[in-house]
This record gives sequence, structure tokens and C-alpha cells, in this order.
Amino acid sequence: MFDSIMQGYPFGTFLFWKIEQERRTEYKFYDFVRHYHQRDRFHCEFLKNPPNRELTAVLDGQQRMTALNVGLRGSYAWKMPGKRWSTDAAFPVRHLYLNLLSELDTESGCRYHFEFLTEQQSVKPESDEVWFKCGRIMEEEYDDLIDSLDEINLDKEAVKTARATLRLFHKTIHDKDLITYYEEESQSLEHVLNIFIRMNNGGTPLSYSDLLLSVAVAQWEKVDAREAIHSLVDEMNKEGDGFKFTKDLALKAGLMLSDIGSVGFKVENFNKTNMAILETNWPRIHEAMLLAVQLLASFGFSSQNLRAESSILPIAYYLYARKLDGAYLHRAEFASDREGIRRWLIRSVLKASGIWGSGLDTLLTALREKIAANATSGFPVAELEAVMVLRGKSLSFTDVEIDELCDLPYGDGRTFALLSLIFSGFDLSRHFHVDHIYPQGRFTAAQLRKAGVRSDLWDALQDKHNRLPNLQLLEGSINNQKRQKMPHEWYAWIKPDEAARQQYLAGLEIAYLPEDLNAFQEFYDLRRKALKARIMVALEQN
Repeated sequence: MFDSIMQGYPFGTFLFWKIEQERRTEYKFYDFVRHYHQRDRFHCEFLKNPPNRELTAVLDGQQRMTALNVGLRGSYAWKMPGKRWSTDAAFPVRHLYLNLLSELDTESGCRYHFEFLTEQQSVKPESDEVWFKCGRIMEEEYDDLIDSLDEINLDKEAVKTARATLRLFHKTIHDKDLITYYEEESQSLEHVLNIFIRMNNGGTPLSYSDLLLSVAVAQWEKVDAREAIHSLVDEMNKEGDGFKFTKDLALKAGLMLSDIGSVGFKVENFNKTNMAILETNWPRIHEAMLLAVQLLASFGFSSQNLRAESSILPIAYYLYARKLDGAYLHRAEFASDREGIRRWLIRSVLKASGIWGSGLDTLLTALREKIAANATSGFPVAELEAVMVLRGKSLSFTDVEIDELCDLPYGDGRTFALLSLIFSGFDLSRHFHVDHIYPQGRFTAAQLRKAGVRSDLWDALQDKHNRLPNLQLLEGSINNQKRQKMPHEWYAWIKPDEAARQQYLAGLEIAYLPEDLNAFQEFYDLRRKALKARIMVALEQN
């Protein structure tokens, strides 16, 4: 963004909202992040005492405004790889610097090189670098900045370049009229939200929910709504191998679990009565959402393989409605119920058409009604599927869809879910990975040539080795040991006993395991056929 500003490129229109002095108490306001710290300071701070006057709120452009603030007035500290989160030294403070000797990068189109550096890094430049701390442009006089270049040991041309770059940077920040904005003066929240939606057609709903969250914050009397929601999201995302749930989801969960309206982000759902209900229910909502995430983690899900975060909401509502606690995760009496939830969830995320996409609020509202009416005897899979069919969200799979599942690629969000469905019995809470049976490294051109595979077969094999028939679930620690071993060597090593090995391979639907890559196609076809049969049984297809 800073390079675009320097080159005179547009960087979007801001949306400001002028809020009259007498209406300022209807909302809560937050400062922009200035000194970002990945561990200790990553949320905007609440403004406890905003000035008693007319206020201007930034509705659209918050990330750009934050970038300007951090770059020109603040700092940025992120975790260094390989260091412990508890160690302060893992988070060195960095400031934004501009290389005054920047040259055009023809590949990226960037003309000016900005980078976050520690002070130590900035004073040890390469020969073609002179690092200028961008924050100085806000603190020091122009003449002093230019004169400071005389202290640097540079040749005449380099000094000329550095001065020209610094002059342009100063002029860009202080003199050029670069920011374009629209300022709305209407005091109707509904009207302002509609403007925001028009300006962000197809964009993120994050700031939209922020506005509604602000309404909730202003109306909760005993609990800080924003802190409560952020705290829940942070706790959810730390479960298992980690998730990436958002405050949008937490806010929607509040509406769903409290039986408020149509679950949608609509102004009428955020009235004083509903917000009082939400505040009262929040402790139980918090518990139900954490329990739902723990349940998903026990199924092996994480941010890497959970395609639709909204899929957790019906499960959380069910746990909430039945007032279940942590015992649900391990008690034998709930085993069949947990399995019913797991299979329903997996089937929903396997649908390429997207169960959790368009019409989401309507679907969630309908599912909520069915769960409320049928939850006492267990998770109502049949009733939920019936109502999903009526909304064009059937969990039945056509032959075409099943064939597409048989060829899912490595890295597809559905691949883990499908493998976990057709190969049950794993303790998936133990960090299982999707692993190649025949290692990826064996399918490079050099390796295929070495194995004597005809060159006209390379493209096909390089594509197929990365698809479902060559994939399995493997515990992470074991996967790290496997490396590039050929499968016949690997399985012989982990299962030395011939009978035990054959039984293990049969459980993986591996009936033929050639030692030569020339026979990989035959292995692929046989296992694909076997996996298709398993998929049809797992999806209850005739």
C-alpha cells in the first residue's frame, strides 16, 4: 500500500460516519492499533472516554487506516520461527523502513521498497540500501531530515537518489491530497449499513458485524460484549490443532443459540430486548461453543480441513439445547450420538455444491427449529436431512459426485474428512495427516526417468499420485519418520510380521503394492475401485 501511495496509485475510498454528539452514547468506539504485538496486543483497544463532541467513525477502510497508523506512528511485532511463545525475545519490535536507494522491481511493479525491520537490522544495510525509519517523517522537520543524509557515507549519485526519494516521501505524506472518502451524515444505522453493503458488494462482512457488535456492546449492562466475544474466539481457536473462527461466527452463534430472530445480521435482531437475552445466555453459549469445538477437534478437524466454519452452529445449538457438558466427549453412553454428529457433519462438508454457502441464515433457522423439537432423544440426523432436502441442500450423492470424490486431490479441504469417514477406528485427536502412500518425491521427472517410466506417462502419473487412491491417514509423528521411503519398504519396517502386514494393508484397501513405479497405474486403479465401494457404503448410496 505504501508503494502505491508513493507511486500515486489509488488505494480505495474510505467510508466515514458522522455521529451527532447526542447519539454518541448509543455506540462504543475503539482506537486503531498502533503498536501491534502478535501475542500481547492484537485487538483494537476500547475508547473508554471518547470526546464529548460530534464524532467521525471509520466504517470502511479500517485495515488501510491501521496500516497507515502502524507504518507511520507505530510498530509491528510478530513471532520469530523456532522460538517459544512465552519468550519476549520471540517477538522483536519492528518499525517500517523505506530503502532510499530503491529501484524498480519489474516483476512485481513495486518501485519503492518498504520493510519492517528491527533497529539492529536497519543499521546493518547491504551496499544498495539506506534504510529510513518512516515514523521520522511525522516527528522531524523537513530540513533536518534532508540534512541527516549528509551523515551517511554515500557517493554523489547515491546521495542524489536518497534525497529525491526522501523528498517524495515527505511530500506524499504531508502535501499530496491522496485520500478519497465518502462521509455519511444520516443517523439511521439501517441506512448506514446498506451503504456499507453497497460499497462492499462481494467484500467482507467483518466490519458489518462490527457495527452490530457495537450496538450489542452499548446495550449489555454487566458484561463487556466485545471482550466476551473476542475471548470466546481466542479460546476456540486454541483447541486441538488450531482453528480460524471469527467474531462473526461467535456473534451469529449468540443469535442462534439464544433463539433470536432469523440468525441474520439484521438491525432488528439487535434490539434492547434481544441483547438482554443474549447477555443472560452468554455464559452457557460460551460453554456450548467451546464444547462443540472440542468435539470437532476430537474428529480430527482443524483450520486446515474444516471447509465451513458455520457447520459448527447446529452442533453447538444441539449441545446447548441438551445442556451437555465435557462428559459428552468421552462417555460411552454418548458414543453413537457423537458418531451420528460426525457422519452428518462430514457428509455436509463433502458436498461440492456447498451446504453452508448461499441461504445460510434460512438454513440455520430451519435446522434450529428441528433440533429444538427433536433433541431430547439424540442428535436428529433424519429430521435435519429432511429439512435440508426441502431447501435444496440434500446430503444424497449422485454417481457423478461420488466419482469426483474418488479423485479428490491432496490439499483439498474435503480429503481429510472423506478419508476419516471411510477409514474409521483412528483416534483422530492424535494429529493425523493426509499422507502419500507412494511419496511425492518419487514422481519428479528425474525420479521417473531413473525408475524407467516412459516419458509419455509422466504427466498422468504426476497428476494421479496426488489424488485420493494414493492417499492415507497417518499420525503426524509417524509421517515425519516415513519421509521418501517406498511403501513396500515402509510397511515392511513398521509391520515386520507378514500376516500382520497383510491384514494392515487390507484395512487400508491396499490389495496390490508394486515395488516398481511402472506398475503404479495398476495400483491406482485397483485402490480407486475399492475406495469407491467404501465411499458408497459410507454415504449410504445404493
